[in-house]
Amino acid sequence: MKSSRNRFKSIRVLVNEMLSNLDSSVIKQEASAQLYGVSSFASMLAMKRGLDTEIAAITGLLHNYYFYKTGVSYFPGINSAETVRPIIRDLSIFSKDEQLVILRAIFYQNQRNQVHGPYDEIIKDAIIIHKFFHNLDHTESHLDVHRLLNVLSELSIKMDEIEELRQNNDNAKIRNRYDKRRLLGDISEQLASQNIVGIPEDKLYQEICRYWPDSNIYKVLQGNWCAAFVYHCCMQAGILLPIRYPNGNHRLAGVGAFLEWAKLPETGFFHYDEQEKFTPQRGDIVIYEKLLSNNPHDHIGIVLNCDDKDILVAEGNKDNENYSSVLRRSRKHNILGYIRINNEYEFHFDGVYDPII
Repeated sequence: MKSSRNRFKSIRVLVNEMLSNLDSSVIKQEASAQLYGVSSFASMLAMKRGLDTEIAAITGLLHNYYFYKTGVSYFPGINSAETVRPIIRDLSIFSKDEQLVILRAIFYQNQRNQVHGPYDEIIKDAIIIHKFFHNLDHTESHLDVHRLLNVLSELSIKMDEIEELRQNNDNAKIRNRYDKRRLLGDISEQLASQNIVGIPEDKLYQEICRYWPDSNIYKVLQGNWCAAFVYHCCMQAGILLPIRYPNGNHRLAGVGAFLEWAKLPETGFFHYDEQEKFTPQRGDIVIYEKLLSNNPHDHIGIVLNCDDKDILVAEGNKDNENYSSVLRRSRKHNILGYIRINNEYEFHFDGVYDPII
């Protein structure tokens, strides 16, 4: 096990390498200020609360790794935890207990209306206080004022104008209500009909791959990107999902992960064809069974139309031939079932995060 100084240095080298690959110098500066700022505040709060300053500083440095690695802003906590999970495991410089502390603190960072473990709360507070002091005009409308007040009080800092922030923060949340499934069908049809080719030079394929933080993702998905296509279409349609459902066995770049997610008690989106008179509709997701191999649930697509005999589908990586297509398939052969996502569905996770370490 490395010393504390060397462990922090190892993470700093890792983060700096990631930052050096960012295209814009402005984004590099913002990323560096944000990651190192939260890290410093986390270390300070850990010292104030009698906790391990090294673990807090390392967690702060990694907390938004996924966003700066991919440019995708959705689910920063969940996706960053999933991204750094194999990285800190393979470094072999943290015990399993330390890995769990780091990952959970990253994972829970956005669940600021709940109370979790001591390091989880440190990261939540460090993010809030960094945002407060980094934006001295205090115009951040989404600032968690109640949490900020508690942290400032803990640090014996008085802010007379904080009440104005509290009032500005109490705005009602308006949900967008539209037919996400129909939009999913429209987006998938438009994309699949462009004959996307699964090579790094194809810009649409680049967009499909951008959610996945692996450095060799183009090679990993080549000839195997049907589920990544569905995930991309879902995100574009406003069906927002993390790259791995918490505690799931696989990332949502794989068909099995979609099936696993759709069968969860809290979703219940999976249906067998003609089960209780179920008929596929535009915007449903179809999962095939042994269509291209002897493996179960080996392919996936998005339904565009349906009649008694066939479905019209949009697929990325049609027949594992590494290009997208709109085509017809028989309803009577090699279909396991369908996923029909509720238009009101919003991802929510209240369970205990138990990552694979």
